Amino acid sequence: MSAATCLFTPSSFPSYSPLPRTTPKFSNTFPLHLHLRLSSSSISLRHRQPSPFLTFSTLPGGDGGDINSSNNNNSGGGGGNNDNGKGKGGDENAGDKNRKETMIVLAEAGRSMESLPKDLAAAIQAGRIPGSVIERYLGLEKSGFMRWLMQFGGFKERLLADDLFLAKVAMECGVGIFTKTAAEYERRRENFFKELEIVFADVVMAIIADFMLVYLPAPTVSLRPPLAVSAGAISKFFYGCPDNAFQVSLPGTSYSLLQRLGAVMRNGAKLFAVGTASSLVGTAVTNALINARKAVDKSSTAEVENVPILSTSVAYGVYMAVSSNLRYQVLAGVIEQRILEPLLHQHKLILSAICFAVRTGNTYLGSLLWVDYARLVGIQKAHEENTALD
Repeated sequence: MSAATCLFTPSSFPSYSPLPRTTPKFSNTFPLHLHLRLSSSSISLRHRQPSPFLTFSTLPGGDGGDINSSNNNNSGGGGGNNDNGKGKGGDENAGDKNRKETMIVLAEAGRSMESLPKDLAAAIQAGRIPGSVIERYLGLEKSGFMRWLMQFGGFKERLLADDLFLAKVAMECGVGIFTKTAAEYERRRENFFKELEIVFADVVMAIIADFMLVYLPAPTVSLRPPLAVSAGAISKFFYGCPDNAFQVSLPGTSYSLLQRLGAVMRNGAKLFAVGTASSLVGTAVTNALINARKAVDKSSTAEVENVPILSTSVAYGVYMAVSSNLRYQVLAGVIEQRILEPLLHQHKLILSAICFAVRTGNTYLGSLLWVDYARLVGIQKAHEENTALD
């Protein structure tokens, strides 16, 4: 009591002006520090109330301890280490890091943002691409042909993701005609020349489609502009899907399982259209050659039949949408980008040679599968079957 009495003695307080009456405000930020002073001897007790959200505050990209989320607009979304509470902790940090990396690369190269293409500059400002992508762009830009090729958005996105993309296109198209012809001969053997028109149709269809088989499933660095606000739900969903279902995500970017499945569906639809169109061209040319042969050699009229255009075209489109789509997605996204590239990144020549061998084997396998599939669905028949029917 003596201590309490001396605390409230008027002489122990200096003079003061009365303060306006205000309503006390308490912060809801944890931990709370309560001080209870017992006497003038500076003896104090401190009570610390542990935060019940302390365990969760270290999780990246979490809710940042959403306390009374309906009333507190500043508590959520910051994630573990984002002091600003911006709403996407991990993505914000990755975006800032990407911007810093790209600025350093540009400064070292003596380049400015204005010297870059608009889509690339916008991606840098948004923090969507790391410095390694800018380094690759600056390296490719030294070649006049590559600089011209990167004027086309699709090529630029693929070259920035894989500097060997153009070499892979050349590999695929270069070996396509030889491997497909060899596969046709392996399946048909002594009937190869008797079924030469069908072989020619298969090779023409394959060569037309080879480029698209490399182009569409190739991993990309997305530089696409944002969608319009009025875009539909389907457009928004496929906009967020990668071009390759298995491609490695850049820092600050992530794809859900549903988005990766969407990449398979989207590429399948495109390859169906490509396969159907290329087959229409191939079978039309083949039928023209068959008719010309019949006009010259009357004895071959009964031996050679026209190739059914519609059924062959649709069947080839389905084959590309399913078999070719899955094989090339796995080849580009798993075997090359996730396995070969990390192992042989510093040995481009060896990497190119192994990619050439793998793609050659994949093309040959595809030709074998097509012959079996075509006979299975009935759009092509072995020469022995035609002879037996006759």
